[in-house]
Order: sequence, then C-alpha cells, then structure tokens
Amino acid sequence: QMQLLETGGGLVQAGGSLRLSCTASGRPFRSYHMGWFRQAPGKEREFVAAISWITATTSYADSVKGRFTISRDNAKNTAYLQMNSLKPEDTAVYYCAADLNYREVVGGSNVDYWGQGTQVTVSS
Repeated sequence: QMQLLETGGGLVQAGGSLRLSCTASGRPFRSYHMGWFRQAPGKEREFVAAISWITATTSYADSVKGRFTISRDNAKNTAYLQMNSLKPEDTAVYYCAADLNYREVVGGSNVDYWGQGTQVTVSS
C-alpha cells in the first residue's frame, strides 16, 4: 500500500498563490505517475494536473494552464502543485493521486492510490 499525504492548503485571496505538497510512503515513489484532482462542493471530482515519473512529462486541465505547475522530487518522495493567480472558482478540496499507468492519473477513474485531500479556499 502507498500512503499519500497532502499539505499546503488554506485560505488565500484571489490573485494569490499556494503550493500544495503530496508526500508518499509505503511504496517506491519513483515508479508512480502522480496527479492532482479537485472537487468543489456539489461538483464531480475533476482532473487538474499530472506528471510522469521518468520523463516528467506534464499534463494540465485547460482551466489551470499557465497558472498551475506540477513538479516532483523523487528524492523526497514528494509531488508539488504550485498554484498562482488563484481565482474563487479554484476553491475545492484538492486530492493527490498515484498510479503506475499515466492515463489513470489523467483520467482518474481507476487510480491506485488517493490522498485524503486538502482544502483550498480562494476569497474574492
């Protein structure tokens, strides 16, 4: 089993920045592709960003392109999501995901491991 722990959420004003971290334990982190998803109240969970484990190829949802950056540090077993120019519509619980299949951390339908989530609230 792999455990994923997200940290870094909080309350920020529109236009501000936050950096989320996802630290993995229990399984070799460097073998897994990592992703971030979010779920706003009353909405379905949606894909935000993903990063592969070998080439660090990245993917982003259109709604966050140019504002969010996903990265990973395999030596620290940690993935990051740098969020800039935050908007009130970015308010959601953000979840970290890990899977051996890159398509799963983009699609999110059958991800191997999920974190417990961290709340991000952007005030207008």
